[in-house]
Amino acid sequence: MGETEDERTAQAGQLFETFVQATTCKGTLQAFSILCRQMDLDPLDYTHFYSRLKAAISSWKVKSLWTKLDKRAGQKVYNHGEACQGTKCLIVGGGPCGLRTAIELALLGCKVVVIEKRDTFSRNNVLHLWPYTIHDLRALGAKNFYGKFCAGSLDHISIRQLQLMLIKVCLILGVEIHVNVEFVELLEPREDQSDSPGWRVAIRPSDHPVTEIDFDVVIGADGRKNTLDGFSRKEFRGKLAIAITANFVNRNTTAEASVEEISGVAFIFNQKFFLDLKEETGIDLENIVYYKDNTHYFVMTAKKQSLLDKGVILNDHMETERLLHRDNIDNEALRSYAREAADFGTNYQLPSLDYAVNSYDQPDVTMFDFTSMYASENAALLREKHGRQVLVALVGDSLLEPFWPMGTGCARGFLAAFDTAWMVRGWTQGRSPLDVLAERESLYRLLPQTTTENINKHFEQYSIEPSTRYPNLNSSVIRPHQSAEFKGLYISHSPSLTHSSICLCLPLSEAVVHQSELLTWCQKQTQDYRGVEVTDLGSSWRDGLALCALIHHQRPDLIDFESLAAEDSASNNQLAFDLAEREFGIQPVTTGKELALEQQPDQLLLVLYLSKFYEAFRRLPGGHGGEALCSCFLVPLEVFLETWLTWLWLWNSNRRFFLSFPPFVPHSYCSLFPSIPSYSSYVRCISCFPPTSVWCEHQRTVGKVSSAIDAKAQKLAILYETINRPNATPGSVRKATAPGLGGSDTCHFCLKRVYIMERLSAEGHFFHRECFRCAACGCTLRLGTHSFDSQQGASRSGHMGLFVPEVS
Repeated sequence: MGETEDERTAQAGQLFETFVQATTCKGTLQAFSILCRQMDLDPLDYTHFYSRLKAAISSWKVKSLWTKLDKRAGQKVYNHGEACQGTKCLIVGGGPCGLRTAIELALLGCKVVVIEKRDTFSRNNVLHLWPYTIHDLRALGAKNFYGKFCAGSLDHISIRQLQLMLIKVCLILGVEIHVNVEFVELLEPREDQSDSPGWRVAIRPSDHPVTEIDFDVVIGADGRKNTLDGFSRKEFRGKLAIAITANFVNRNTTAEASVEEISGVAFIFNQKFFLDLKEETGIDLENIVYYKDNTHYFVMTAKKQSLLDKGVILNDHMETERLLHRDNIDNEALRSYAREAADFGTNYQLPSLDYAVNSYDQPDVTMFDFTSMYASENAALLREKHGRQVLVALVGDSLLEPFWPMGTGCARGFLAAFDTAWMVRGWTQGRSPLDVLAERESLYRLLPQTTTENINKHFEQYSIEPSTRYPNLNSSVIRPHQSAEFKGLYISHSPSLTHSSICLCLPLSEAVVHQSELLTWCQKQTQDYRGVEVTDLGSSWRDGLALCALIHHQRPDLIDFESLAAEDSASNNQLAFDLAEREFGIQPVTTGKELALEQQPDQLLLVLYLSKFYEAFRRLPGGHGGEALCSCFLVPLEVFLETWLTWLWLWNSNRRFFLSFPPFVPHSYCSLFPSIPSYSSYVRCISCFPPTSVWCEHQRTVGKVSSAIDAKAQKLAILYETINRPNATPGSVRKATAPGLGGSDTCHFCLKRVYIMERLSAEGHFFHRECFRCAACGCTLRLGTHSFDSQQGASRSGHMGLFVPEVS
């Protein structure tokens, strides 16, 4: 006697409930396999799987889940699951960010395969969730899979529970999940034939069915030890801050449930707590957090001396790697240290503090420097071989490690997942590969600056389209012709630039040679000169002899080199500066005396100055410069990152105070910096209305704040003013500039010389900072807070406080 329809429906509902309630990775996959087998569903039929599963499971308990998933899938960007239909995507790593990416790609209609080298979810640590992340997970049915998800004021979840939740959504949407499969390498197409295999992967075990799939997209989500080639990484390290994470067994007793969590206590806000802790236990902390989830999770920042005194760290070392090396840590003392701190932090209310075990079956307690973070230098690349292309990208910790105190890992990881899905959509729909890569790199430069405050607050509008998430979006920070050569993002048979530079592709007239090549050129120009030994682009130039030798090598008639004395460095420098300006049109960036007084001259300043010599001498008839080494402006990556990060910090720390700074970025370079308006978008014509005294008082307040960060802007001023200044005709003598005509080296107000280091510019004029004063009240002005009377040639201050314009 066959089953009735009601019995079949009840059985389907029970099987699905078993799948929903599974608490392990193996259990989830096993329950899903049984469900598909009993319901006669083919999980490999990814285009129809979700709709057929939904038709087979119609119990009242699951209807709310279908409603949520249908709403998400109904977003216009997915085009009813056909936006990327037929695109085959491999995701390496089954962490939260890899699984979240898989969900988006599945909604786009891709065939998605996830491989994970483990078959268990064993990470106990608890993640802090941003409000948008909570909203996003709820929209995917988080409460259906985990009823306690962010109940009440909770804003955290264990990594293990989050993975379980996301893997279930992936399976429902037709994503293939393969565990105990390890990625080895990406394999190139073998022959230039239409029927030959495309881009495939080598994995362990080598006979796995995944090896027979030709992939269009491969995404690395396997953590900081990313196994995909083509992605160099940079480490960002701050002042040493030692974090300890500890997970204790949660037996879910009444006594444990009554213990209050610690959302975050810092020394500065509760000094008595930390002083009492130190007095009673000898443990000296800067902060502590306690979350209750699958485990009792504690994270704390400990002071180094306290760890040395308690015997946790055996020997003190200056190098962080040696200090925190496992051979220099007493694990038993570390476990005791963390347990004591947890006991005191919870007022000894937890009945027992037995350590949970990690994936290595060891007590789950870890110590590390949380200010050490790695970031990939690029987010994606495109490989092409025999006419076959594969798009390769990174998400999660593989792309950008989180900054621990801000809880940015999951939040920024999900944003990167959305951005990556958007890139795949654009590529499969026929957009130019270079356009797609340029946009992805532009969005990646936006990612490190995202916070809970500067992303869109309308979470219900979020989609993979970047404009729904990022206010003031500039998706063209990197231009297509730049991304093609930036670290070789388009890897084909054409040559690419080295991995140490970013090509900004300026016109040849503004070319600046790469540092290493510039150094070699300078050494050749100054070799065999008495007392000159150029070993770097910094201290070798302090005494002025090298600069004079550089000029003498080209124009011996200008300098009597033998008469120069190394000890008279200020005069030597000034002589070189004056001759270079008069004869070659190379404007000095400082004075000879200032350069001589610096123990360690600014290398960036000298690189830019010496590059002008290279360019001028290369063009002179019979010059010794040789051919141009590159027609692009090559900015050393460290300089680019420092410049970019500083601008982001200045802009996001307070847009109001940002307007107190001169507009260092010329129009042609504004696209390098996301979300920063160009000069023309914030300089406004405003009148000087009374009461002037109110404005002057406010201006002094602004000045105090801005002066604290003004030093950071000095290097940027030098860099961009020097780049933006066109080279004078080599060999020409500079003519005197008439007052009022905007001379490039004369202050418009005092008519005295103004150097790049100290000048501001507005309305086509240059001037000393201290000369830029209001004609009405005499207070020092800031750019963007003035109006200019072209008839009287005077600037006037704004009124009623600092003017903040609209940012388009």
